Amino acid sequence: MPSNDNRIDARDWSLLAVLSILWGGSFFFNGAALRELPPLTLVLLRVALGAAILLPLLRVQGISFPKGAAGWTPFVAIGLLNNVVPFSLIVIGQTFVPSGLASTLNATTPLFTVIVMAGAGEEALQMRRLAGVALGVVGVVILRGWGVETRPGQGLGILLCLGGAFSYGFAALAARRLLKDSPPLGTATFQLMASTVMMAVVAGMVEQPWHLPMPAVTTWLAVLGLAGLSTALAYIVFFQIIRRSGATNVMLVTLLIPVTAILLGWLVLGEPISMREIAGAIVIGSALLVIDGRVLGLLRRVSSRSAA
Repeated sequence: MPSNDNRIDARDWSLLAVLSILWGGSFFFNGAALRELPPLTLVLLRVALGAAILLPLLRVQGISFPKGAAGWTPFVAIGLLNNVVPFSLIVIGQTFVPSGLASTLNATTPLFTVIVMAGAGEEALQMRRLAGVALGVVGVVILRGWGVETRPGQGLGILLCLGGAFSYGFAALAARRLLKDSPPLGTATFQLMASTVMMAVVAGMVEQPWHLPMPAVTTWLAVLGLAGLSTALAYIVFFQIIRRSGATNVMLVTLLIPVTAILLGWLVLGEPISMREIAGAIVIGSALLVIDGRVLGLLRRVSSRSAA
């Protein structure tokens, strides 16, 4: 169960780094797939294939399906707030703004989460955490920038991406209240199954995907990467962190995503790292230390001893 002091141990910091890589790839996969697929159809394929990948694992783990409407209600709520609404808003937003800007806007998620959890009375509004999250968002803006080019509809795209981040904040609240005892694999699978049903209705009404031409192989590879890595595997890690460290802490992953993207580009593609990116990464790292709180506590104790 989550700790009471909102701190994250070494294992969960490692899991957050893994999750940042998995979710960071979603912006790339979205950008590639949107060249041929309309946004709602892409979201439908993402959740449906993600659920299909996880379903066989339920049998291996011996996890039973929820029973009745009452059993499925929490997963419908999580699917709506954690998949259907944010995925749709962000992927539609990416038709107006570049992937880098979308990932930067997504980094506001922990700020919204802190506010939502405090407003609902689930967690105290600690100024240390609020200041740390705000500092982290500043670091992301320094690292990635807002995107200087002007595109038609860019203002709408920004609002849609922010709406997706806001929805994630409510998803954290719902997960905190509804999914205390659900195993991570079961939670990931059942929310994706519920999301598939909802997206099938929405995409069917709006885009009628059965009339679309068959996408190219590269598009299908992007969809499979999105479903398998950035959805199925990512959500197992996501709900594991929620069970161990809490819903607010897991949303810190959105601050790490731009950093891991820069590092992967350097390690895998040999892309240079600019001083602006280094400065942004340092600010983000400092923000995470402020949020964690242990370093600040240590400094206060050292200062008190020195004064004595």
